Amino acid sequence: MLLIDCPWCGPRAESEFRCGGESPIVRPAAPASTDDTAWADYMFYRDNVKGLGFERWHHRFGCGLWFNVARDTVSHRILAVYGMTDPRPVLESEA
Repeated sequence: MLLIDCPWCGPRAESEFRCGGESPIVRPAAPASTDDTAWADYMFYRDNVKGLGFERWHHRFGCGLWFNVARDTVSHRILAVYGMTDPRPVLESEA
């Protein structure tokens, strides 16, 4: 079981959280003028990386807030936890 460090509540068991998928997903600036391919990319297609991935998590049985996690999808090791509006951290494995 993962131990996730909620930025507001501290370390909690994974069972208190819900993964919201890849982060960040940026909505097209003008949806009405976005072509079908770009809209499908935004709505349905994700990278599904093996290794370092960035995800949104929701503390559903705690504070109810969303935050981002940098996690190795192979080892499940959490490398960073940061707020929804914070910039993506630079990690040693990326440098």
